[in-house]
Amino acid sequence: MSAPFDLTGPFDLTGQVALVTGANTGLGQAIAVGLAQAGADIVAVGRSAPDETAERVAKAGRRLHAVSADLSTTQPIERVLFEAYAAAGRLDILVNNAGVIRRADSLDFSEDDWDAVMNTNLKTVFFLSQAVARRWVADGRGGKIINIVSMLSFQGGLRVPSYTASKSGLAGITKTLCNEWASRGINVNGLAPGYFATNNTAALQADEDRSRQILERIPAGRWGQPEDLAGAAVFLASRASDYMHGATLAVDGGWLAR
Repeated sequence: MSAPFDLTGPFDLTGQVALVTGANTGLGQAIAVGLAQAGADIVAVGRSAPDETAERVAKAGRRLHAVSADLSTTQPIERVLFEAYAAAGRLDILVNNAGVIRRADSLDFSEDDWDAVMNTNLKTVFFLSQAVARRWVADGRGGKIINIVSMLSFQGGLRVPSYTASKSGLAGITKTLCNEWASRGINVNGLAPGYFATNNTAALQADEDRSRQILERIPAGRWGQPEDLAGAAVFLASRASDYMHGATLAVDGGWLAR
């Protein structure tokens, strides 16, 4: 008979360090704070200073190291990792949360808007993941990568062709990296938020008809709040998910079930 699974603190992240992109607001902030509440120190990477996030992480008794970087290109990746390791000494968790969205009818969608979304949401995510994984492999250790995908990793959406393409691609890359890196002790999984009340969905929330249509489909009957995502992120970052590889966990109020 196998030994029982030790359920003492399976979600405890004490002593670990999580690099979270786009942690200054919205979903990234909620994820960073949730990981800190579970015991992790945070490296917050983004274009603006994560002052509010830092305050909330400090209230959780953890440290936050801010790294300023524009992730619309791959150029800052080497510096980001150098500064992260210099400040925190290690990385155990990578949360690829930073993303952008551009809205226009597909008949009118511009090449510039296509490239801006694909570069941030897909290209930089892949090469940042590659850089972190290379460090882990060189150090002979594993880690956890959490890619923030979308409901549009499963569906087509409206007026967001590059966003849909990027998030569908990211769900596919999550599986590819799982296939290559699971044997090296690196867990790569996706977290798919449903319709959350954030800056990215401000236009939808302001559209009375579209907002009503969205709410009518959500069995939970409300928009998600950023804090609703924190528990799932902690799960995927912790040893409780050690045998999860290549999965995408939907946190959507039941949207996909309707």
